[in-house]
Amino acid sequence: MTTKTETNDALQWAVPESLAIPPDPLRARIDFHNQACTLTLFDGDVCKTKIVSAMEVAHALAQELAISSGLLPEGALWWRNTKLGPMTAFYEKPKLWRLALQEKALTAPRRFFIPLPGFIFLCMPGRAPWVYAIKSRPRALTDKVFHAPLYNVHENGSTCAGNHKYPQRVDLIIDSFFRSFFNREDEHAGRRSKKNQVLAKLWESLEGQKKYPLDDLIEFGTVRDLVEMEMP
Repeated sequence: MTTKTETNDALQWAVPESLAIPPDPLRARIDFHNQACTLTLFDGDVCKTKIVSAMEVAHALAQELAISSGLLPEGALWWRNTKLGPMTAFYEKPKLWRLALQEKALTAPRRFFIPLPGFIFLCMPGRAPWVYAIKSRPRALTDKVFHAPLYNVHENGSTCAGNHKYPQRVDLIIDSFFRSFFNREDEHAGRRSKKNQVLAKLWESLEGQKKYPLDDLIEFGTVRDLVEMEMP
């Protein structure tokens, strides 16, 4: 344990004596251990140490920060800061999409022009988005979200970028996602449709249709789950 005298000596050693700067007394110190976080207070010759919550320390320090999202892009639902950086959630309304499915390497992709449901995209600069289907623009945290009926989307909603490079501007990520080639590597990763085990069969059945059959979606959770989700 470092004593107050040792600490003062260290500070005196760090500041050249020729500057004639008086010692700056230590008032408090926070120590992070493997299992705990401690706060030590110094008042004259009295030293008091107590265990504190690391989260409380973070909140206390964050009170001096002013964080604002600024103007959010069109279609943005919410914004939050994550361990990996800022994340913006977007709503993309139902419409017809042009999709390319690369079934085999070095061959021309299959082209589809099909209706898809609305989506919620969780976007971070330069990263592959997280994608979920939704029946309409969310109005409440209890609104249900569903697995996206798309290839390259994992069970938790994260997507595989492969060698596709996403833009730094989050408002361009959705368009970039649909312009990339889908592939069938995750064919059996989990069902995305109630009626069709194979997504390509579902896409084939949607050709010439105007609307996606919403009763075919498979439930994932709620909007609250997405708002509170930790981004790994």
